[in-house]
Amino acid sequence: MTEAARIAASAGVPVDAPKAADGVPHGQPVLDRLVALLDLERIEEDIYRGVSPKHSTLRVFGGQVAGQALVAAGRTVPPERGVHSLHAYFIRPGDPSVPIVYEVDRIRDGRSFTTRRVVAVQHGKAIFALSASFQVAESGAEHAEEMPDVPGPEDLPTMADLVTEDLRRTFANVTSRPRPIDVRYVTEPAWVSRNTGPRDARNQVWMRADGVLPDDPLLHVCVLAYASDMTLLDAILARHGVYWGTDDVNGASLDHAMWFHRPFRADEWVLYDCASPSASGGRGLATGRFYTRDGQLVATVVQEGLLRIN
Repeated sequence: MTEAARIAASAGVPVDAPKAADGVPHGQPVLDRLVALLDLERIEEDIYRGVSPKHSTLRVFGGQVAGQALVAAGRTVPPERGVHSLHAYFIRPGDPSVPIVYEVDRIRDGRSFTTRRVVAVQHGKAIFALSASFQVAESGAEHAEEMPDVPGPEDLPTMADLVTEDLRRTFANVTSRPRPIDVRYVTEPAWVSRNTGPRDARNQVWMRADGVLPDDPLLHVCVLAYASDMTLLDAILARHGVYWGTDDVNGASLDHAMWFHRPFRADEWVLYDCASPSASGGRGLATGRFYTRDGQLVATVVQEGLLRIN
């Protein structure tokens, strides 16, 4: 077991982690735990093992499984080939009390593209499946949609600023977990706006890793994949004026796809602009775009989630 994995396996809240105004740990020590969480143990050729933090809820956070699976895939690919897309399915809820085994299948190694398939296994069953494609750097046509005009992150409240004592009691699963990702809401959070009723199916946040990450492009992509599952489905919930855990609504991520367009650093601010074009059949669809501070579109996300409002 790697040292980083041992740290992650025993990680509760780092004793040296600073705490925000609402008492929740954040900053570099908490981010270091996330990096350790993504540092998988190699147990055999193309087989890796990951763990979950002790503060996990009843099931493993989907972004964690996606990030770890992408690390497993990337460990089998030459570093000069960067990931440009991933497509994944959440098959079963993950059990945070036991390790997750990631089995990598080397589908193809071409002259320009490399394809990998990863299956995450617990208790002898697949809980998650991911396909990822990697490409050598190439030049070509360039265009992108413009970034929305929004306030900068420094002009917005922190998560600690938003969390009142009442919200802390009601949404402890959202507000009390250690925060390796600094999130600043442009739109009102769905867990706040539910008190005023349905609004546009839109959710916009600035986010960045809360500290400094190593200069490893794959790690930055995996951290963004982790963060991409944090607020995406909130665009659907906002449209219906409900939120997990309080209103009579059940849900989970069903599938997740990402395309990486341009280089970026996950420890610098990116705008995550999310919207939901449709919800039907007990499912909701959400799309998201990541922009850098200078307006570069660096990634696109699409996710469908289970959404049962009773």
